[in-house]
Amino acid sequence: MKFERKINYYETDAMGIVHHSNYIRFLEEARCDLLEYVGLPYSKIEEEGLMIPVLEVNCKYKHPARFNDVILTDVHIEEMKGVKMVVKYTITNKKTGDLILEGQTKHCFTDMNLKPIALQKARPDMFEKFQVKH
Repeated sequence: MKFERKINYYETDAMGIVHHSNYIRFLEEARCDLLEYVGLPYSKIEEEGLMIPVLEVNCKYKHPARFNDVILTDVHIEEMKGVKMVVKYTITNKKTGDLILEGQTKHCFTDMNLKPIALQKARPDMFEKFQVKH
């Protein structure tokens, strides 16, 4: 699925381009949108006593984004196992089509005390929602 957003002025640096640290936020916005799409917004996941902490972030910056650019983030679940999940992202400039970033985040499912949970066994109903093709 694709998540669209416009770059704000405060997200740019002295060079007039988006500061690299902001892309981590963009990935999170897209991931939250994906979770809503599959019917499991973070608020519902937490109400169910679960969390999805980030274990790793990998970003390859390809082309700069600037103030007022509209970016499209193609986000999908690349790998889903009982305890771990990998989400893949591709960010492009909507107007030019330039590839801005390729990235992925790795996560695990835990209870509220950060104890790992095998989602497939503990909550097969939720696990099934993550199997939807995006």
